[in-house]
Amino acid sequence: MSEITIRDDRDRGRLEAYADAGSEDPGSADPGSADPGSPDSGPPGPGSPGAGGEVVGHIAYFVLDAPERALVPVHTIVEPAHEGRGIAGALARELYVIAAREDVPVAPLCPYVEKWAERHPDEAPAADPGLIDAAKQWLRAHPDRF
Repeated sequence: MSEITIRDDRDRGRLEAYADAGSEDPGSADPGSADPGSPDSGPPGPGSPGAGGEVVGHIAYFVLDAPERALVPVHTIVEPAHEGRGIAGALARELYVIAAREDVPVAPLCPYVEKWAERHPDEAPAADPGLIDAAKQWLRAHPDRF
C-alpha cells in the first residue's frame, strides 16, 4: 500500500481510511504518505479518492451539540492486516484537523485518541473536563449508537 486516503462520512459518524485500490502488500505502507482527504457527506463514489479502495481503518464518532458543539471519537479500529502502519495516528490527526477547520473542540472518549492527544499536545488541544462529562452523558443516554 503506497498511500491512504482519509474521508469524513459525517452522516455515518465515521472517519475512514482507504487503501489505494489494487494495493496488495499492506507491509509496504508508508505512514508518512497518508493523504487526508477533505471531508465529504458520504462514501466515495466512482472516480473519487478511495473509490474501489479497501477501508483499512476508521474512527467512530458523534457530534455533541451541548453544552457546546464538539467532535467526540468513541472507537478507533484498524484492520489487523494493516496494523502498525500509522493508520490510527493518521486518523486521529485528521480528526483534530477537521475540528480545527470547523472551530470546534474534540472531546475524546476513545482511549487511543485520548493517548494520541496526550502525545501530540501541539496538534490536539485538551478538552474541557465538563465537555468530556457531557459527552459521556450523551453516550450513556444513547447506548445503542455504538
